[in-house]
Amino acid sequence: MIIIGVDTGGTFTDFVYRDGDQWGVYKLLSTPSNPAEAVLTGLHHTVPGAAKSIVHGSTVATNAILERKGVRTALITNKGFEDVIEIGRQNRSRLYDLAFRREPQIVPAELRFGVKERTTSSGEVIQALDPDDLAEVIDRVSRAEVESVAVCLLFSFLNPTHEREVGRALARLNLPVSLSHEIIAEFREFERTSTTVVNAYVSPRMQRYISYLRDSLESGDRLRVMQSNGGSISAETSMKESVRTILSGPAGGAVGAYEIGRLAGFDRIISFDMGGTSTDVSLMDGNLSFTLESQIAGYPVKVPMIDIHTVGAGGGSIARLDQGGSLRVGPVSAGADPGPIGYGRGDQITVTDANLYLGRLIPDHFLGGTMALHPARLDPYFDRMAGDMGLTPIELAEGILAVANTAMEKAIRVISVERGYDPREFALFTFGGAGGLHAADLARMLNIHRVVVPQNSGILSAIGMLMADVIKDYSLTVMLAQADTNFAQLAGLFGPIEDRGRNELAAEGLAGQNVILERYLDMRYEGQSYEIIVPFDEDYVAGFHALHEKKYGYRNKDKAVSVVNLRLRVRGMPAKPTFEVSPFVSAIPPDAAVLGQRDVYFAHQPIPSTIYNRDRLMTGNRLIGPAIVVEYSSTIVIPPFAQAQVDGYGNLILDIDQE
Repeated sequence: MIIIGVDTGGTFTDFVYRDGDQWGVYKLLSTPSNPAEAVLTGLHHTVPGAAKSIVHGSTVATNAILERKGVRTALITNKGFEDVIEIGRQNRSRLYDLAFRREPQIVPAELRFGVKERTTSSGEVIQALDPDDLAEVIDRVSRAEVESVAVCLLFSFLNPTHEREVGRALARLNLPVSLSHEIIAEFREFERTSTTVVNAYVSPRMQRYISYLRDSLESGDRLRVMQSNGGSISAETSMKESVRTILSGPAGGAVGAYEIGRLAGFDRIISFDMGGTSTDVSLMDGNLSFTLESQIAGYPVKVPMIDIHTVGAGGGSIARLDQGGSLRVGPVSAGADPGPIGYGRGDQITVTDANLYLGRLIPDHFLGGTMALHPARLDPYFDRMAGDMGLTPIELAEGILAVANTAMEKAIRVISVERGYDPREFALFTFGGAGGLHAADLARMLNIHRVVVPQNSGILSAIGMLMADVIKDYSLTVMLAQADTNFAQLAGLFGPIEDRGRNELAAEGLAGQNVILERYLDMRYEGQSYEIIVPFDEDYVAGFHALHEKKYGYRNKDKAVSVVNLRLRVRGMPAKPTFEVSPFVSAIPPDAAVLGQRDVYFAHQPIPSTIYNRDRLMTGNRLIGPAIVVEYSSTIVIPPFAQAQVDGYGNLILDIDQE
């Protein structure tokens, strides 16, 4: 069976597949009106008729919430608590913006319904559900003509009896139902409600998409979907728990960067994924970093996600002048349709157009020569905007790149400097179709000395999907003081969760020796409001103190500690591709790798630059900038202040000369 990774982006849909020892890659323009069309076209082009095991990174759930194109959703909660989701927290993201207005809730007030019941913070039922009251609420939901229902009752994570009763009562409506204790069995009703509502809002869209895709596949094909936590899940689970796929594509890229970076000897990396619409960055200090405090379009989503920061700067980001005449780039993107001007249909200047204008994209070798670029179309657009700004067209193009680079530099500083990390101690691991065009400049701006560019960097997210484990995350709120518990008691509490995890992974086709259980605790000092995640072992208290000091700069051994949540990660290990190291060949690139020379603009000057075909480079080859390296899925710029060498895994390692 051929294994295939598929990543749907805003501009391109990427494919990487392995048949035995043979690798293949393919890119084609995405189809925003129906992303499945590009996926099916690509699958037919790459491996027609073959049995396939597919891992897919989907943007369906992401776009549904970002564009507010989910389904009409109802919320059932406790009577008197219908507005919890609207009230939220007192935190304000734009504290000094007097004109700030929050976006309307995706579940409006008229679609929020309360039932009479009460379960205490210890899980004790003190007010049972009233059958007549519940029946009336179900009738009101039915008359509201909704397409999905979220159910979130107080303390249902301790005692889900009433949520299950509501779920059974809703069954007669034949609607998708999201129960909060199944989505996230944790305290903090606002975050739990928000996560459950987001799941209910996007799941029917995901269900239609995955069902259409699966029904269009060949008999015998298997389909899995990438999660935000860096693992994959079955198509069936992704349709029911779609909130877990919000960062599906970027998570694949982070996994690929971590695995390939580790193979290349880089344990501390900052991943830099620049695609057509946005740029995603993540810091990895020896391991993938995770967060439980993500937001999507302002809505908290409290499921485990790889800690990825995104900015609206990509190859398709549109350049414009604001009301004051200043140059702005993004966040609006030209996408796949109409795309950049240089693609032949667009009529607004993008970052890709600026790179093409400066000679950094090679028209004859874009996508291996299979996609035409139209540099001649650029002149009137650049002349017009440059004239409006009093610049030369070259200055305009370089200005566009400078503005985009500044936005991406700021994103990297958010995940590094603002969190106490020095970027100079990390390597910049770049990928995405546009990453190699900007990575060297970014590294110099951040005083980073090494840049790693993997093979086929434009499709690394799809490669990462093939390297991902099958992962299921579980949690349970326990609220235990240090004096009231011990290692043995906590280990016993993990038992039922572990049984559930093993059973669910067995249903996913993985069992026995292929399954690893990872136990964690959410812990805090008594009186604190937030927790940190601590690996669970016999020294879990000492582990908490050490991690607290690492994160906040101090520890207090005299302060009592609380265990708030149990957290379990069940990891299944499917068959994965392997990478062989190649021996050193020569520092001098072979003549067959040199495609010629052309003038490329750096610092306002056209400088003769050597063009290399990456497929013909060999281990040990050293490239002195300025140079352009072309491969099927991306283009890499080596400026005059950098040089590169090919390592044993085919990665280009750039050394950046800092001023």
